[in-house]
Amino acid sequence: MPLPRRFYARDAATVARELLGAQLVRVVAGALRVGRIVETEAYLGPHDLAAHSARGRTARTEVMFGPPGHAYVYLIYGVHHCFNVVTQPAGVAAAVLVRALEPVEGITDRTSGPGLLCRALGIDRALNGEDMCGEKLFIAPPPSADQLRIVRRPRIGVDYAGAWARRLLRFYVHGNRWVSKP
Repeated sequence: MPLPRRFYARDAATVARELLGAQLVRVVAGALRVGRIVETEAYLGPHDLAAHSARGRTARTEVMFGPPGHAYVYLIYGVHHCFNVVTQPAGVAAAVLVRALEPVEGITDRTSGPGLLCRALGIDRALNGEDMCGEKLFIAPPPSADQLRIVRRPRIGVDYAGAWARRLLRFYVHGNRWVSKP
């Protein structure tokens, strides 16, 4: 059961924290690939100099401008795909990058890092704009109400963003071995 759209229509930092423990589900040829989200980063919109939307509305960033609850998938370094979910009301252009998953079902490859998790789940640009309330790619609520110890740190790989690079907008589950290494 996918999270409802209203879950995503909130502040990106709140969504990033609350995605921890939820399960990212990808259906490939009828088979499930499921991972528990253990690391995220929030990108707050055009005023956030680390966000792609800071460069304005382009063909690449169009999905970020909403509506919330859609996948924003892009390619970095011409090699790695990164999966984000669009947050906040349409027009704000904020998103949450899912950085790492703990494999739960149907995943045999590494998932500690955004490019690795996309490869393991078969997520690529063909899923850019995919409705996260659909059946092919979605995030399900956590299977239990476990209390997680959440760590906040600066985001990874955004040094170009000046003071925005030092903001504590990376969230991860303390002690989880699947969290990516900076």
